[in-house]
Amino acid sequence: MRALVARGPGAPLRVEEVRLPTPGPGELRVRIRAAGICHSDLSMVNGTLAPAYPLVLGHEAAGVVAEAGPGTRLPVGAQVVLNWAPACRTCWFCRRGEPWLCAANTAPAVARGETAEGDPLYVTLGLGALAEEVVVPEHAAVGVPGDLPPEQAALLGCAVLTGTGAVRNTARVGAGESVVVIGLGGVGLSVLTAARAAGAGPVIAVDVAEAKRELALAAGATDFLLPDDRLSKEVRARTEGRGVDHAFECVGRSATIRTAWRLTRRGGAVTVVGMGAKDDLVSLAALDIFHSARTLRSSVYGSSDPDREVPELARAVGDGTLDLRPLISGRIPLDEAPAAFDRLARGEGARWVVTFPG
Repeated sequence: MRALVARGPGAPLRVEEVRLPTPGPGELRVRIRAAGICHSDLSMVNGTLAPAYPLVLGHEAAGVVAEAGPGTRLPVGAQVVLNWAPACRTCWFCRRGEPWLCAANTAPAVARGETAEGDPLYVTLGLGALAEEVVVPEHAAVGVPGDLPPEQAALLGCAVLTGTGAVRNTARVGAGESVVVIGLGGVGLSVLTAARAAGAGPVIAVDVAEAKRELALAAGATDFLLPDDRLSKEVRARTEGRGVDHAFECVGRSATIRTAWRLTRRGGAVTVVGMGAKDDLVSLAALDIFHSARTLRSSVYGSSDPDREVPELARAVGDGTLDLRPLISGRIPLDEAPAAFDRLARGEGARWVVTFPG
């Protein structure tokens, strides 16, 4: 089958022929129908993370069960959303109700299959979903209605679940609370949508690209601002001089984390959703931490339980209460995926979705 493969950090991405194993007990072979290109995939090849190579990219996808190994329950033909962090349900974190921190999900790449040359192959976050097919444990697949558009179903597996969960589960944004969102990729736009749905206001979107303005307003922002020298004054002017109740940093850089901190009121909360580099250190004054009484925390996978929340989000898409169409910048074939990674690196668009023939 064909897959998008990274041969090393900074190496050109190429669509290659690869081989996957036959599904074993408790495993499924899933034919991918749509896969989003996420910034976490970019982190696998730009030096932010250090996975093993050669690596099949992709972790946000939806597909159809093509083959079921012994002992599985999902039937052939079922549409599924892939879960890149399936919970083991037995570790300390899972037992205390924090499956998003499951101890079994720590490796950025997992060995699975081989290249056309017969060398060991690795897949991103246990999936490697920018490919025609994947072989995954059954608990990494969540069943959703078959009439859900595949390109929208794919986004439920990462961008939408992460952004929605950051608002609902991690920050617990309430009606009437003010919000700023920094970084308007697929996750940031999902945060905007969830914040507006929670009744927050104002909901202020911040991005370096003026082209994101219309996307932000379509996703639910009440205001759009560029991160210039007037940003703090503009945010405070919209929040009675205090700063926002909640700031969401969806970039993963120390500079934007500090910006989010400055935009938040005393006693407010900063939620870091973006994944940054290990050597990009955040510096805050000890006196400021004490005096501001702000909370700084991260949101891993939206502090969510995909087995429960993906079906809920799928129902919301199905009944029209959750519209994901503004998040999709374009549908492309697999051969155009390398160019889409270049656009992602330049901050263009929201989510580019690779679609496969049905």
